[in-house]
Amino acid sequence: MRITEIYASVQGETQYAGLPCTLVRTTGCDLRCTYCDSAFAFHGGRDMTVGEIVDEVVRLGTPLVLLTGGEPMLQREMPALASRLLAQGLRVMIETSGAHPLHTLPAAVARIVDVKTPSSGEGHRMAWTVLDELGPRDAVKFVLGDEDDYRWAVEVIRARRLADRTEVLLSPVHGKLDPRELVSWILRDRVPARLSVQIHKYIWPPETRGV
Repeated sequence: MRITEIYASVQGETQYAGLPCTLVRTTGCDLRCTYCDSAFAFHGGRDMTVGEIVDEVVRLGTPLVLLTGGEPMLQREMPALASRLLAQGLRVMIETSGAHPLHTLPAAVARIVDVKTPSSGEGHRMAWTVLDELGPRDAVKFVLGDEDDYRWAVEVIRARRLADRTEVLLSPVHGKLDPRELVSWILRDRVPARLSVQIHKYIWPPETRGV
């Protein structure tokens, strides 16, 4: 597998925010979202076997693991890696664009699907059937650059009744959309969603890597 970095920190976003977590960041992505904050993972990295990755995760010693990227589902051995990590007694989650099927992953993996909003420039890549597979341990995340993105997301949330079966996260693009403004919209419209800010960008400088 091609890996950009593996490190222990706290989970920076989603419903697991603040929990000690080891992040396994794969290399390569087939999307180019306008707000991407991990473009450094598009290229480079190093080849590691599934066993080497598992050994490093175990060495770091946190009970929660996030598989992220780039786009982790581009890695052919991702289901095998997830299975090996689960066999170690770890909680495993994956953050993915939703542009690729997820049925090959073990059922115990928490799926965080990042639905691409209009301002991302990649909304046409979404495989909408992926959302039908999500359950209570999973989440659907909308990264919002402006109020147009927000209104679009609310339509999707309501039309697909997402809050009835999974966690719904609304995340402002850091440095572009003020979280206070987003909160006011959520309260105004009574949206059944959780505000999700990138807490690692408040703890450390936003461009800091390995945190």
